[in-house]
Amino acid sequence: MRVAVAGSSGFIGSALVAGLESAGHEVVRLVRHAPAAANEAQWDPEQGVVPLARLTDVEAVVHLGGVNVGSHRWTRRFKKELHHSRIRSTTVLASALTGLSTRPRVFVCASAMGYYGPDRGRELLDEESGPGDGFLAGLCQDWEHAAQPARAADIAVCHPRFGLVVGPGGGALKPLLPLFRLGLGGHFGGGEQFWSPVSLHDTVRALRFLVEQHGCVGPYNVCCPSPVSNGEFSRVLAAELHRPRLLPVPGVGLQIAIGQASSELLGSLRIVPTRLSEAGFEFEHPEVRAIIRSAL
Repeated sequence: MRVAVAGSSGFIGSALVAGLESAGHEVVRLVRHAPAAANEAQWDPEQGVVPLARLTDVEAVVHLGGVNVGSHRWTRRFKKELHHSRIRSTTVLASALTGLSTRPRVFVCASAMGYYGPDRGRELLDEESGPGDGFLAGLCQDWEHAAQPARAADIAVCHPRFGLVVGPGGGALKPLLPLFRLGLGGHFGGGEQFWSPVSLHDTVRALRFLVEQHGCVGPYNVCCPSPVSNGEFSRVLAAELHRPRLLPVPGVGLQIAIGQASSELLGSLRIVPTRLSEAGFEFEHPEVRAIIRSAL
């Protein structure tokens, strides 16, 4: 297949490009800078510029763009940047696809588990569950709605709602590893809140599944089938690193350090990938120990 990928230089995007190419697909990378390789095409969502000529005969488009939610303290200005970076780029790209003489079969536009947040306790959440009411919940709803032009043009639109992606060199594990390797790691708050992790390897496989399988449409939770408490995640991570697990990070400490984002970290989201499983997808890392080992 010929697949276009926006956000191809990020943690997930770069792994996805490698996975698609290793499977024999041709990849067109949509980049913001001047093209530096034959497989790159420049686009500028701020100016509404999309290289339609390079998207000719593309069968699938994957959009993973957006400012990293963990890259900065959540000031009012930064939250506006988080929102704009996702909604603007998605609207521009989805609208541009409708102008192609031959439209892609599928548009895979990222979303996140924050859709259900910020705190649902022990409630088991799948794609039929309603949205939450926090900042990320509103952001994810707007993000998914921004793909409406593609839906209206009869393009199959999929929204992978990513859990905590864990992989080598980045993702949810990156800020935790230095502390845990020093033997200073601990769980957050009470540690009873549920986390829904997924390995980078299975994340790429799930994205490929949505690209390659006909009939996939709508939201798909991309997280392992066995969500765990933050306390259990911390215990397994410390054990795999052969380090002690020390005192927890108190909730008030997180609030001082990172502000409003702490409510998302201390919230509980017990999410399961019902629709992926029903579609026939099988996880190679279905539980937390396998996920952490795949990253280490």
